[in-house]
Amino acid sequence: MTYDRFRNYFAILLGVWTGFIHIGQFTFFPMESIRFYAWHLMLGLTFVFLYKPSAQNGSKKWLVLDWFLIALSLSVGISVIANYDNFIVIMQNSRPDFFYEIMGIIIALLVLEAARRAIGWILPLISLTTVFYALFGGDLPGLLGHRGYSVMRVVLTIFSDQGVYGTPIAVSASNIYLFLLFAAFLNVLGADRIFQNIAIAFTGKKRGGPAKMAVLASCMFGTISGSVVANVMSTGSFTIPLMKRMGYAKRFAGAVESVASTGGQIMPPIMGAAAFVLSDIAGVPYAIVCLAALLPALMYYVTLFKMVDLESVKYNLKGLPPEDIPQLKTELKRSFKLSVPLGVLLFTLLVLKMTPMMSVIYSLLALTVCGIIAKDNRLSISKFLQGFQMAGRTLPQVVAACACSGIVTAMFAITGLGLKFSNFIVQLGGNSILLSLILAMLICIILGMGLPTTAAYIICATAIAPALVKIGIAPLPAHLFLLYFASISAITPPVAVASYAAAGIAGENAMKIGLTAVKLGIAGFALPFTFVLNSDYLHFGFDFLTLSTWLSSFTICYSAAIIIQGYTEQKITTFEQLLYAIVIITAIHSSYILSAAGWILFALLFWGGKYIRSKTSAAHIG
Repeated sequence: MTYDRFRNYFAILLGVWTGFIHIGQFTFFPMESIRFYAWHLMLGLTFVFLYKPSAQNGSKKWLVLDWFLIALSLSVGISVIANYDNFIVIMQNSRPDFFYEIMGIIIALLVLEAARRAIGWILPLISLTTVFYALFGGDLPGLLGHRGYSVMRVVLTIFSDQGVYGTPIAVSASNIYLFLLFAAFLNVLGADRIFQNIAIAFTGKKRGGPAKMAVLASCMFGTISGSVVANVMSTGSFTIPLMKRMGYAKRFAGAVESVASTGGQIMPPIMGAAAFVLSDIAGVPYAIVCLAALLPALMYYVTLFKMVDLESVKYNLKGLPPEDIPQLKTELKRSFKLSVPLGVLLFTLLVLKMTPMMSVIYSLLALTVCGIIAKDNRLSISKFLQGFQMAGRTLPQVVAACACSGIVTAMFAITGLGLKFSNFIVQLGGNSILLSLILAMLICIILGMGLPTTAAYIICATAIAPALVKIGIAPLPAHLFLLYFASISAITPPVAVASYAAAGIAGENAMKIGLTAVKLGIAGFALPFTFVLNSDYLHFGFDFLTLSTWLSSFTICYSAAIIIQGYTEQKITTFEQLLYAIVIITAIHSSYILSAAGWILFALLFWGGKYIRSKTSAAHIG
């Protein structure tokens, strides 16, 4: 048996066992929380060292090191699981214990190495900086100084429910893995291709159809995948070449896919992994987070969709030929096996108010039944096993980011660094909400340039969220603000991971794509300020406030796209652009009267201008 085949069999067995442990935790055999987190971290680290080998070029000489690290991961995890009662006593009492001190050092090194392999150097270096601060910060003068902590205290804090078994890994174990498993089974049943075909069927005939298809397909794919790069690579491999072939510039094609894929992290019902962490840290049920995030996410995509539409007007770009467009009826029939489980997820989560864990377990059950009875691409045993294996393959980045972030939050907790950082922002902002928000935005974007969204959000939530709450911002909008900018950093140069991924497919310079993406994704930069300063945009209910806010939001989205592109059905004047800016200023206001004035002005400008131009064109023809 070759090594690759052995690794594949091992990964399948490991994936099935991982699924068994996580589903069992919330159904048939629940276990103590820390013991469950120990299982999750142990299995996650094993997947990291299995799928992120020392030698990325396929060399076999480093395999001994990889399996040694797997053995260490299993040893530490089993020592906690098997000696759980003793571990809890030591963790709660911070009692010196040489064995667990060694285990703590080993797990810290394993987590740092796993993070380095899975997400790069930046987060491990941040973690090490906070560890050194905890060890030696007692010698620092002034505000940065603290009482000083021994190696044993630092190690035991890391090896506890404040550190690697703390909130980040708890959320990964309780919520994120099950949604990754759900997404994996959707993909095994062809969700990516079905969503793509539905997007083509809906938008292919329209002007600029390929770009609109990219927006819709990436949005749909993003609801089941929180990974920006995975979204770009899966949908972009088809949409970017198609956009180029239909006449879009390479930089624009890459930017559209980058912005559309980035939005997947903020698009309910299955937002990115960071949304689950947000729910836990902010103390807000995940269903409430989804409902609050719905309108801003739709505004993000509506603005992008309209900008793409106006780009096609600007360059007279047509839709796809009829022979390239799938039949919508056929694709909707094929999507039945996917839409039913997604419907079960929404119903159990939003109507029955079940926990996210139970909702996704029922959705997995529905998906399995629908997959078995489907007429095409049925869920066979091999695909069933492939689903567990695929979930394990997507787990390394999440586990590595969450566990390594746990080290940072642990050091923030014992040294008070997070509180000091928060106080610094409050003082620098001078209790000005706008200035504090700008500072928070810059920090999130800078951190997010080199970190996955989840890790960037966790650090920002620990260090910045208390400052925003302290100056009077409610917890949910404060945390959503940080989540948005941790997400939008994926398209912000100079290190824009979505733009770099799209650049490889588009054959264009990543910086050019990144700069174009910032223009197309302008809504992502403005929306967080909007819903913090006017919380009506996070309100969802069957009332006049919701209706008014939604009318205002789409008026604002269309106006913003028109201002940036300088077109409606043809080029508009600078004066008209200024009038559309007035529309935004009035419609965005919480006053019903001003909002209504904005709607009326928009109607006069958009439909009135359209009518006048049609009359003018008719007169010229006559």
